[in-house]
Parts: sequence; structure tokens; C-alpha cells
Amino acid sequence: MCRGDKLNRIQRLSCAVCLRPQSACICQWITPVDHRVEVVVLQHPLEVGQAKGSARLLHLSLPHSALVTGEVFAEAALRALISAPLHQHASASPPMHTILLYPDSPQDQALGLPAPPALAPAHLHDPSRLRLIVLDGTWRKSRKMLYLNPLLHQLPRLALRGMPASHYRIRKAHQPDQLSTLEATCAALVQLEGNAESFKPLLAAFDGFVAQQAGYRT
Repeated sequence: MCRGDKLNRIQRLSCAVCLRPQSACICQWITPVDHRVEVVVLQHPLEVGQAKGSARLLHLSLPHSALVTGEVFAEAALRALISAPLHQHASASPPMHTILLYPDSPQDQALGLPAPPALAPAHLHDPSRLRLIVLDGTWRKSRKMLYLNPLLHQLPRLALRGMPASHYRIRKAHQPDQLSTLEATCAALVQLEGNAESFKPLLAAFDGFVAQQAGYRT
């Protein structure tokens, strides 16, 4: 085997944890966070191979999370992701309330989507009994995922407020307030749990991840 072939083989080998080529492994940025709200990330299939995507780093950093890929989910499977115990062990318990991280949009009516149920403040009293559903995809793809999965229409929504500028400089944003999946989820957890300090290490690690990806372009 010539040196060039050997180098190409090494570059193609994938990390068993982050699933990226070993030459672009992001495991150094995995930053476990003590969080109370469960998180389920529904990832559009086109995001799986997206090197600049942040969903897997987010999932690997959140112990109480799941990452599932698909565009249209079978009703039984999606219902389980919404309301069944996240981990199959004896002490697992289902969430009391499940919330969709998604802004109210005037385009909902144009798509024929029903108005989401109101998010009752009483539902937010115990973050440990909450589950947050996050759609990972471009704005267009996430909107399509919402449209194609009617069970998501039944969930109250959480809209982010007072957001700082995104640090996600490696992907083009179509709106000034658009964030990466990792940034948006961390912001949502801060709103729900009220502990911004817990998520600062992960956001700092995200800056390192962004710098790493930007370096591949120079």
C-alpha cells in the first residue's frame, strides 16, 4: 500500500462515537451537561452527513437526550418519542409534558396547520418532567417535517426570546435571529430550567467546534 493510499484510508476511518472521519473527529468538544429537561432531536436525513451540523455534538453532550433521523415518522414511533420513557430501564418515567421548540409563524396558516395549543405556565413548574422536541434541519426542511408529522401539531410550542447573535458563522442564516440546533436547544433549556451557567461550558466548546470546521475551509 502506497503512502497516499494509506493516508486516504486513515482519513476515511470513522470515529465510533461522533461518526465522523477520524481526521475530523469532534469528540474533544463533547461537554456533558447536567440538565433536567429531556431532549429529543428529530434530525432531517440531509443533516446526517452535514459536517457543519451541531446536532450530534449536542446529543453526545446531553445525557438525557435522544437523536433520531427521519423526515416522516410512523405514528407509533413518534408517539413514543413524544410520550414514552426516553430510556428503557426500571426507574424510567414518561414526561408529564412535551413541548416543541418551534416559533409561531404566519406561514402556519398558509400551510394549513392548526394553531398549536397554548403553553400553560403551570406545565413549566417542574423541568424534570418536561421533554423538549427539537427539529434539526434547515428552516425549510424543519417546516416540512412539522407539516408532515401531524402529532407535532398537537404540541405546545416554545419560542425563544431575547437571543444574542449566533456564533454559528460556518453556515448561512436566512434570518438574523437564526441559531444552530445546539445554540437554540441550549437557549431553550436555559429558559425552561433557569440556569444559564450550566450551559456555558457547552457553548464555549461549540465555539471550538465552529473554529475547527472553519479551519477546514482555509
